[in-house]
Amino acid sequence: MPVPKILLYYAFTPLPDPEAIRLWQRDLCASLGLRGRILISKDGINGTVGGELDAVKRYLRSTREYPGFHGLDAKWSEGSGLDEDGLSRDFPRLSVRVRDEIVSFGAPDELRVDGSGVVGGGERLAPEDVQRLVDERDDVVFFDGRNRFEAEIGRFRDAVVPEVSNTREFVAELESGRYDHLKDKPVVTYCTGGIRCEVLSGLMKSRGFQEVYQLDGGIVRYGEAFGDAGLWEGSLYVFDGRGSVSFGPDPAVLGRCAACGAATSRMRNCADPSCREQLVVCERCDMLRCEAHASPPR
Repeated sequence: MPVPKILLYYAFTPLPDPEAIRLWQRDLCASLGLRGRILISKDGINGTVGGELDAVKRYLRSTREYPGFHGLDAKWSEGSGLDEDGLSRDFPRLSVRVRDEIVSFGAPDELRVDGSGVVGGGERLAPEDVQRLVDERDDVVFFDGRNRFEAEIGRFRDAVVPEVSNTREFVAELESGRYDHLKDKPVVTYCTGGIRCEVLSGLMKSRGFQEVYQLDGGIVRYGEAFGDAGLWEGSLYVFDGRGSVSFGPDPAVLGRCAACGAATSRMRNCADPSCREQLVVCERCDMLRCEAHASPPR
């Protein structure tokens, strides 16, 4: 049986012709039978693609042939399977688009990118360096760079989780004054694969946070290094058909079903087709609608 794999990657690099990159990436993925979501801007590329292992390897090899993508940060994980056509079950289709931002913070004019990546971002720390920093200092703050709902099923121990429903709310959140008491503390930003914190850490520095770090490779890389034995607790929300992934055989279950309160790490879309809310919901309450958070099914 073909082995399904999912590739998560990004690269910040100046792209003089994003539309040409889009057409190349669309045709490359289609020729290899890959599905997923790829965003391209003048500042780089951000993608998640899935398919048969050999096809995904060929995709990565071809993508890295473009000079600006040679050193792109790539992370691998297990896919849930392939359909009868040999396409990834974790993605409904292939989407390759050009946007103003590859991470939508709503601040495209603040991001500066050169051939080495983001200019002015927080200092990168490998997972082992994060552990060392926490061991050496007792005032380290973990700052979640994801949407609020993602943290419901997994987060770093004692992390600050901003009340944001999308990345565009972060700028106003940082400027609200709610986190001014953290401006003289060591702050470690973290997100799924690292890309959101490339931008967020820079936004924080420009707003007066003095000592800002970013977890290099994100939660994915940390989980690969420490599994369930480190400072990460719970499961990791992912934006594909898997819903969530874990890093060991016995992850903590932090989530609580929005309807009945049962412990679960399942994330599902609200059953109302007009709603885009993401809910923690157990199998029994699978058809929960967002307006019925507190009402268990009959």
